[in-house]
Amino acid sequence: MIRYLLKRILIFVPTLLVVSLLAFALSKMAPGDPVELRQSAASVPIASDARESDRIYAETARLMGLDKPVFYFSLSSAAYPDTLHLVLRRDRRETLRRLIGIYGNWPAVQSYYNAVGVAERAVAAAPPQTGYALGKPLRDLYLLHEERTVRARLDTLQAALQRDTVLQGPPRESIEALQKHFDYLAASPARERLYRPAFQWHGVENQYHAWISGYLHGNFGASYQDGRPVRNKVADALRWTLLLNLIALVFAFGMAIPVGVWSATGAGGRFDRGATVLLFMLYSLPLFWVATLLQVFFTTPEYGMDWFPTSGLSELPGTASWGKRFMNQAAHLFLPVFCLTYGSLAFISRQMRGGMLQVLDQDYIRTARAKGLPEGRVIWKHAFRNAIFPIITLIGSIFPSVLAGSVVIEVIFGIPGMGKLTVDAIFARDWPVVFAVLMMASVLTVIGLLVADMLYAWADPRVRFRGRGQRA
Repeated sequence: MIRYLLKRILIFVPTLLVVSLLAFALSKMAPGDPVELRQSAASVPIASDARESDRIYAETARLMGLDKPVFYFSLSSAAYPDTLHLVLRRDRRETLRRLIGIYGNWPAVQSYYNAVGVAERAVAAAPPQTGYALGKPLRDLYLLHEERTVRARLDTLQAALQRDTVLQGPPRESIEALQKHFDYLAASPARERLYRPAFQWHGVENQYHAWISGYLHGNFGASYQDGRPVRNKVADALRWTLLLNLIALVFAFGMAIPVGVWSATGAGGRFDRGATVLLFMLYSLPLFWVATLLQVFFTTPEYGMDWFPTSGLSELPGTASWGKRFMNQAAHLFLPVFCLTYGSLAFISRQMRGGMLQVLDQDYIRTARAKGLPEGRVIWKHAFRNAIFPIITLIGSIFPSVLAGSVVIEVIFGIPGMGKLTVDAIFARDWPVVFAVLMMASVLTVIGLLVADMLYAWADPRVRFRGRGQRA
């Protein structure tokens, strides 16, 4: 068993590695600029000018570790440099990528990009009334890559220079130099470099290494929404999700297993038919519809049945007794637990019934009955243990569901659990929270599979996990 456990863990390690790579890649492709999202959450004051804004942006990007390469290595064409990550602004870096993809001449692209910066600084030092007319077209060049649109902005700059005869010196010289750099770029493409592959090694000083190292140490980063550590936000939400789902699972399995066993032992009888009809009626009711009805009819005084509190969780003062706290939480959780329980009853009980029907037809069950063993002992000791495999499979899937929570139930009843936290984070583009929940759910999925395998061996001693060609 220990040997099998070690083998399974060794298999799960590359599985989790692949999941982490996918989660990290998705985080890099998520919409929105992470630096701007962090700045908006931190209420960074608006800079007085563009240069100050760029400085604040660069400082924030370095604090977030975005000034490092994305991965340990990169595979690209020879046209792309290994220092492109040093361009911290996401939109400008994407513009450079597109310019390289069009012309393939990185030295010329770099010279043109640097010339835009030189011209911007020269114009910023000019009188305000003049610099404003030139500043906007210049900053537009950071985001443009098509030759037609770039030349249109350059023509705008030249026209502004001709109108303003007072503007001389560095601004005029820098804009004329910028024009020459772009003319050279357009006239000197090196597209053959785009077809030559290149391998670039960046070492452990990269974004993925820092990201996965933080996860291994329990550091999931900071929230874009309020700047709080993600693990603190997850911990606050996780306690309500665990409380809600564990209670619902205890009720669901505690009722469904006996119902499934009794239905199988009396298959075709009155109890079996009645339980089947009732459970499938409950199973067919949409969860969101039932939750909404319960919320409307049983929490508002309009219908005379305001027996439970409205949505959300009311906090009692610290001096409240344990009994008052228990009754307060029970009143808030009763309807959500009911909704989570009724939908699982039919599925779990039918799984249990099907497993029992297969086992009850086996020869060893007939032998046990022929020996005169009590019926309860035959059912619960001999048949039940061999029919529990479908339930074990369901138990293995519980781990991620307990963590992720029920989005529908938590949103409708205002339970501040993991499901509601994830939905709120998605709408707020709070990606560190979203991908922290994704990684935790992936880890718990693997743990659930491992626990299910262990329970298989416990339920049936004949189960042995060995290599192919060996006897079980």
